[in-house]
Parts: sequence; C-alpha cells; structure tokens
Amino acid sequence: MAAQPRTRSQHLSNGTDEGQVGRIVKALSGYYYVLPLEAEMDSKPIQCRARGIFRKNDESPLVGDLVRYERTENGEGAVNSILPRISELIRPQVANIDLAVLVFSVTEPALNLQLLDKFLVHIEHAGIDAVLCLSKQDLTEEGKGSEEARQSMEEVLRIYQPIGYDVLVTSSRQGEGTSALLERLKGHLAVFAGQSGVGKSSLLNALVPGLTLETNAISNRLGRGKHTTRHVELINIGGSYVADTPGFSQLDFAELGIEELGSCFREMRELSSDCKFRGCTHTHEPDCAVLRAVAAGEIAATRHDNYVLFLAEMKEKKRRY
Repeated sequence: MAAQPRTRSQHLSNGTDEGQVGRIVKALSGYYYVLPLEAEMDSKPIQCRARGIFRKNDESPLVGDLVRYERTENGEGAVNSILPRISELIRPQVANIDLAVLVFSVTEPALNLQLLDKFLVHIEHAGIDAVLCLSKQDLTEEGKGSEEARQSMEEVLRIYQPIGYDVLVTSSRQGEGTSALLERLKGHLAVFAGQSGVGKSSLLNALVPGLTLETNAISNRLGRGKHTTRHVELINIGGSYVADTPGFSQLDFAELGIEELGSCFREMRELSSDCKFRGCTHTHEPDCAVLRAVAAGEIAATRHDNYVLFLAEMKEKKRRY
C-alpha cells in the first residue's frame, strides 16, 4: 500500500469544468458509479463511463475520486474530469482516503506483527492516519487458544499505543467495540485493510444494519480465510465512507525508497535527528539514538527487528534489479 504523486491527477481539472460534482463509490467492468455530492442517503449512484481524455493522459478515475460528470441521453452518465486528490493508494486502488483501519484478528489467523508493521509502513508513507482494530476479541475468553489470543492483544496494546496509534478491540459476534469504531469513522473516508480472514467484512456487517457482505470461515488446513471482497467499493456509514478492499497476504515496497523506510516508523522518525550521522540507517552506526532507545527498551525490539528485515528486503530487491 503506497502513495503516488498527487500532481498526475491535478492537471486534469482546475475545478471549473462543466458538470455536476459527485464521488465515485464503485468501479466495476469499465463502469464508474458516481454518487452526487448532494445526494440523499438512499440515493442510487449513476452508472458512468469515462471520457476518452483519461486514456489519452494515461489516467484512470479511482474509487473515492471527486469528479465532474454529466448525464447522457441513454440515462447513464459520463465522467468529464477528476478534481485534485488529497491522497492516492496503489494497492488498493482508491483515492482521497484520510483514515486507514488496519484489521488484525487476535487469533484465527494468528496475529502477525511483521505484516502489521508492513501495513503501517505503507500507510505512513501515504501520509494517512491509522487505527489498529483487533477483531475476534471473543476468542480471548475461555477455550482453546484463548491464552494465546489474550497475549497477542496485550502485546499490540503495549507496543503500539505508546507510539500514538489508536487501538480498538472488537468482536463482531458480540458487538463489542463497534460503537467506538463507528464514532472514530465519523467524518472520514476510510479504508479497511488487513490480511484475509481477519473479519473485515463481518465487522462492516456489524457496523451497518442490513449490510450483507459475503464472509467466509477460516480454512483449518491453511489457517487463513478466502478472499471474499473482489473489488473496491465505498460503503456509506451515516454519511462517512468506508472502502472494503480485497484481502492481502503480502505487500511489497516497490514505491518506497530505502532512505524513506526509517521515517515510516513513527518512533524512529522522532529520534533520527538525535543520531550522530546524517542519513543514519539505525542498524550499526555509533551514537545512533534509535539503537540506544532499542537497547533501553524504549523502542520495541520487534519493531526494530522488522525495520531491519524490511531494509534487507528492499536492498535485495534493488540488487536484483
């Protein structure tokens, strides 16, 4: 999940094109479904095609885009231009997101801190605020695997809350934490992301009465869920929007430079100015403020270990290409 330069979309529109303004809430099979900005809650989006100018400029409208569109004679519509974006994600392809809800289950599948940190790196690089949402809290109660689930939950709270991330603990089955999450979403265009099987669709079903997103149980053999979301679509939650996105099993760092990695770890970014050497990699240099903080237990060892692992992964990829 990574950001792309905003200037590519800004040249398409200066905000003075003719047509009404709406937001793309779904893209499917070459159609863009645009909901007028002033639409009522129960209004249906307008099925639109994109003008040829987008192909000419090697540009595609994205779900989340604010666009100028017009009605066509066949009762559908045409997207004329894209208004400037405040953010753009490549995986998933969605624009104008200002909040990322990273959903990780406390168990089934097992909580993977390495994957969580990889998601956070991409979200930080995109300049988007993040909320950590721990799902399946009910599995921390008595029963098989409950102790492991409790330890996973406590570890996330211990590591991530002190560095400024909101951590919400939820259970779709019991309705726990859903009201707090609903409150946190107010006024935002948010993306729900996380590996398959963690309960993103179940959580959204619990948040929105009457919503029936497809869900699948965890595969006992593989220990992970099947992908149940096949395209990006914005879901209206009381005037706020949430993008339910296809699940991920891995992310790469194709759009991120090696020198940018450290700045995507909040606690390292804050200390880097105290390092002796400019451009410190926080791996071996003398008088490195980050290494001192790791040794003192002020930065979680798992966070630094994952940083070093990601750095090696990026260097290996650069060496190969």
